[in-house]
Amino acid sequence: MSERRIEPRMMCADLVDVRWKDHLGHWQRTIANLEDISVSGACLQVDEELPLGTAVQIAYPEGELAGMIKYCVYREIGYFLGVEFADQKKWNAHRFKPQYMFDPRRLMDMDPELPPVTPVAEQTTTHSVMR
Repeated sequence: MSERRIEPRMMCADLVDVRWKDHLGHWQRTIANLEDISVSGACLQVDEELPLGTAVQIAYPEGELAGMIKYCVYREIGYFLGVEFADQKKWNAHRFKPQYMFDPRRLMDMDPELPPVTPVAEQTTTHSVMR
């Protein structure tokens, strides 16, 4: 699968409510983990497979995003859905900011002159003993 995004993708973690109509036209609902998001789409982790082309609504506390399933891939811990947002329902961080969000481009801005972080397991602690 090739990367086709032109906007920056924000890595994130938040629970969202996802709704769609099944093949009989009945509304279905599940809770999904929002894995990443960009202006034009998102990746959701869910427990069940959804057909390509399914229209979905992603609800968050102050509104919703609408889109269509562009891919559905099973990976060891569940199904990952690629959702392309509808033109009139693009994501905007001012309207919805996931609980945890990180811009991976920040990793490229790290100063190479800074010393590497020492893992906690390798740090030594000096204790004073009272007698």
